[in-house]
Amino acid sequence: MIETIEQKIIAGERITFEEAVALFQDDDIHTLGKLATSVAEKKNGNRAYFIQNRHINPTNICVNRCRFCAFSRSKGEKGAFELSIDEISRKMELSPEGLREVHIVGGLHPDRAFGYYLSLLRMIKKHFPHIHIKAFTAVEVDYFSRISNLGLRDTLLSLKDSGLDAMTGGGAEIFAGNIRERLCPEKITGERWLEVHKTAHLCGIKTNATMLYGHFESYGDRIDHLVRLRKLQDLTGGFQAFIPLSYHPKNTDMGGRYPSGIDDLKTIAISRLVLDNFPHIKAYWVMLGEKLSQVALLFGADDIDGTVIEEKITHAAGAMTGEGLTKEQMINLIRKAGKIPVERDAFYKAVTVYGCRNENR
Repeated sequence: MIETIEQKIIAGERITFEEAVALFQDDDIHTLGKLATSVAEKKNGNRAYFIQNRHINPTNICVNRCRFCAFSRSKGEKGAFELSIDEISRKMELSPEGLREVHIVGGLHPDRAFGYYLSLLRMIKKHFPHIHIKAFTAVEVDYFSRISNLGLRDTLLSLKDSGLDAMTGGGAEIFAGNIRERLCPEKITGERWLEVHKTAHLCGIKTNATMLYGHFESYGDRIDHLVRLRKLQDLTGGFQAFIPLSYHPKNTDMGGRYPSGIDDLKTIAISRLVLDNFPHIKAYWVMLGEKLSQVALLFGADDIDGTVIEEKITHAAGAMTGEGLTKEQMINLIRKAGKIPVERDAFYKAVTVYGCRNENR
């Protein structure tokens, strides 16, 4: 069957649900990598992107306590924190020169009003106008709409008017209802996640999308997730990048094992093949590790995220990577994979295209 699928991909035809599942079941990972690379190169040439960014988590206090999450805490629990806007401002001031994006996600705080988040966005735009704000998951936006008594559209427009440039892709996990009920029963449904992103796109807000894999979902659940994303992208065109997130089991209620490197690479490659209407597939180095992220650039990925600086969520669940990388390390990782490093902004506009050695192009 893989020969038939290969012919369809080379011809630029869309693969079906059944064909995508068959790719997961096939052991010919080398052909899979070549096919995914060919698709990636048609879209982005031999380029691989990175950004100088930092992560900020305003709080880990959350009314939801998802079983797979090692980051969240209840109010008053040991390890719980909540940052003031002034504290976040000081973090921003201490960020390295060249920062182009701040990535903001956090828990669903039981007491903070929607106004706190609007004030946070306004503060960043006022004092750091050159930095794009990519913030909040669909889960957070849904929560904001409920605590503010605003509809979803008005909530998103309020965020946009206060400085939100783009939304993160978190909170998607797996859309299949039976799996989601086991992972995160208190979280919004997969259908609601898609509705939030559709509304964001219609409001002119670009977003990313994620998928948490490697726990107890099936290959069919993964492909169902991808096909639903593909369908929404056909409708709105608002997704910028897809980020498969490799499950990390430590300090969670679920436990389990890390996905294998082969599973990680297959998931990257098949995501590239199924999501034929997504511009970018990201190999998130924090979860995959620096070395496997390099290999993923040969399996359909064209982005390894950014400098990050202070990642907390994945590290709480046992990430074995550092909490950040320098720009020079990002460039070196990409070059050693045989790709052309491209520093980008939050909307994938090239800032600097680096040559094979030290010269800029």
